[in-house]
Amino acid sequence: MKTIDGKQLAANLRAEIAEGVRKLKEEKGVTPGLAVILVGDNPASVSYVTAKEKACVEAGMYSREIRLPGTTSEDELVKLVGDLNSDPAIHGILVQLPVPKHIRDKAVIDAISPEKDVDGFTPVNVGRMLIGEKCFLPCTPHGIIKLIEFAGMDIRGKHAVVIGRSNIVGKPFAALLSRKETNATVTLCHTGTPDISKFTREADIVVVAAGRPNTVTGDMLKPGAVVIDVGVNRIPDATRPKGFRLVGDADFESCSKVAGAITPVPGGVGPMTITMLLWNTLEAARG
Repeated sequence: MKTIDGKQLAANLRAEIAEGVRKLKEEKGVTPGLAVILVGDNPASVSYVTAKEKACVEAGMYSREIRLPGTTSEDELVKLVGDLNSDPAIHGILVQLPVPKHIRDKAVIDAISPEKDVDGFTPVNVGRMLIGEKCFLPCTPHGIIKLIEFAGMDIRGKHAVVIGRSNIVGKPFAALLSRKETNATVTLCHTGTPDISKFTREADIVVVAAGRPNTVTGDMLKPGAVVIDVGVNRIPDATRPKGFRLVGDADFESCSKVAGAITPVPGGVGPMTITMLLWNTLEAARG
């Protein structure tokens, strides 16, 4: 069994991205710029935004972090996004979700120019992805493709089971896998699927993004399958300094005895999400 090291792959790709940034500055005098907007003070969001800013700086990019109070109105946020759309120093715009409840996610996402939508969330980019046109691919699904390839598997012709139908991971990843470039056969399972194990036992690739520990266990897998665990769950653990530990949606211990390759939590999918955000920002700057 192989543990798929997301940290190592992310480091490899970030070095490649940093070189691309250096060349773009040198040849065209362009510095890729990413604006990250944080509304409110959600602790997890603050942590993500800080990590994104650090990654930008390390890659040689221009990072503009905009922190707004939780009382910011939807109109004010949409206007700010509009201003960034027309700012030539900014090539990518990211609004950290979730936003406060009085602001509609859709209103904010729809306001971002598709040319600066480095998260790949706008309806235009989602539509382009579905019909196979060039677009910014959503970061986590794109990162998962890279992880599977890094594990040494040729995705073409394989049967992949995706568990979870979120707009951020499940649905876009199922669409990505079924494109001609990837050419997998895809089964999308969710809370309405009566017996998920019926499908996972036939799968060459299992991607679990359900938000629930132990959604996938070793007895649900086909021997040699590649397991990509997107979940991050806090489990109480009195032996840890913080009183909890992080686990994924797959039971690592039992799955690792059956799988051919599996991502750990943490250190698997997580590092790839920010890496692919940098990838998209560089592509946006290249134009």
